[in-house]
Amino acid sequence: MSKNGGVNGSAVDLLDAFAETVLRWPERTALESPEHTLSYQQLASHVRRLAHTLGDRPGPVAVPATHSPDTVVALLGILAAGGAHVPLDPGFPLDRRRRMADTAGCRVLVGRRSAGHAEQADELGLRFVELPDAAGASGGSGGPERPDGALSAGSDGGPRAVVGPDDPAYVLFTSGSTGQPKPVLTPRRAISASVASLRGLFGVGPADRVLQFASLNWDTCFEEILPTLTAGARLVFDPEAHSASFPRLLRMVERRGVTVLDLPTAFWHELVLHLAEEAAEGGSAALPPGLRLVVIGGEAAAPARLADWSALPDAARVRLLNTYGCTETTLITHAVDLLGPDTPEPGRRWDPAERAPIGRALPHVEELLSPEGELLIGGPALAAGYPGLPEATAERFAVRDGRRWFRTGDRAARAADGVLTHQGRLDHEVKIRGIRVDPAEVEAALNAHPRVGAAAVAATTLAGRAALVAYVVPRTGGPDRALAAEVLEHLRGTLPGHLVPSRLTVVPDLVRTVSGKVDRAASHRLHSGTAVPL
Repeated sequence: MSKNGGVNGSAVDLLDAFAETVLRWPERTALESPEHTLSYQQLASHVRRLAHTLGDRPGPVAVPATHSPDTVVALLGILAAGGAHVPLDPGFPLDRRRRMADTAGCRVLVGRRSAGHAEQADELGLRFVELPDAAGASGGSGGPERPDGALSAGSDGGPRAVVGPDDPAYVLFTSGSTGQPKPVLTPRRAISASVASLRGLFGVGPADRVLQFASLNWDTCFEEILPTLTAGARLVFDPEAHSASFPRLLRMVERRGVTVLDLPTAFWHELVLHLAEEAAEGGSAALPPGLRLVVIGGEAAAPARLADWSALPDAARVRLLNTYGCTETTLITHAVDLLGPDTPEPGRRWDPAERAPIGRALPHVEELLSPEGELLIGGPALAAGYPGLPEATAERFAVRDGRRWFRTGDRAARAADGVLTHQGRLDHEVKIRGIRVDPAEVEAALNAHPRVGAAAVAATTLAGRAALVAYVVPRTGGPDRALAAEVLEHLRGTLPGHLVPSRLTVVPDLVRTVSGKVDRAASHRLHSGTAVPL
């Protein structure tokens, strides 16, 4: 077992860290978007006003997860009120959003009426609360504005909500084997400890401009938002980040003066390919001049892409930081500089045969490798568990010698220098778009279709990306091309996009184990090339 010193269970609460930042840099820009900017003092005013509207300890509060400064105001306002942030992706099917809001115990949805969020609240059966006017800089009913007024007191002059480290900060949902989204409850202690470590890991400060890129429905977005806004840096929103054009993205990063990018590894792989192809065609393949740090995570970094990145003309100048973590362990737990100025050889060329490590534990993290090689995580950043699912909580959050650990399901090996390398999974979970997916959840949705008799879902690589493929056996009759289209349409109305298979094939049978269970891997090997898929 190893434990690094530093941040611990007594880490300063996240909202206190934000309040300190407001006091130090009230006039600095906190949020920037094409529509407007907010200074730290203005952002704090919006947070105070929303917290006052929500009231003391409003419980779990739903928020439409859109790429907008509004979502950040909602997050901080809910935390200031002593509530728990529950992001709901408007792109998810309505029934799934209803189940998520009901499972989390939401009674309120915070949003913008002009964006259609009041109608979404009605659809979900929730009370709607309007966000403060984003165009207004300050004001409200609390009298003269003070830089720290957003957090030290409510709009009526009373104290802000009194919260403790065990109070919930947010509820996110992961894939579950039952076919239902599985809630993960993260306490304030966990996110406060993690964010304190990440500020040091990223070296973020007032001069930085951090792009908001990650989906605001997943915890990676907190890596971008919270270290930034507790360090006096600027969080940048721009639709060009999601334009599906690498040249437009890179031009925007340069134009906005972005210094830090936090990217899913799968997206980074494609960016590297774009840059490598540009270089091969005689282009400059130059990285934006202000960019100093690229953070990647979510899945293993491909050695071939690392080799391509190391050959770029600016690779030695930009930190490339590989990270590892789970939703249940609150953001990043392990990290390592793969290339760039913080490595012993900034200009080294990466060997395409060399596997990328996942790194060392951060200061707030305790780690343990079981006899089977499974990585267990302990310390103050553990989630409280899966609300309403005591058996699942007991299975994944193990107690050993009176201490609580999260069983990651990942096998790891430790090198002589202490750095960990990922050695595969101990279970059947896979990563799709950097998101952990349990194939059993997709199979449950497939088996719910009245014309499906059996189903198997496996992960494979399609066009260089990790993807899900599904095989279904008709309940009656033989292979039917129309059935595949019908089932896929059913899935699109039931599951979020990352859980819908990229390929679905109707087959006569599936391979089963001696105990009668479907063998996913064997079924995939048998049928992957035998039918025309959709």
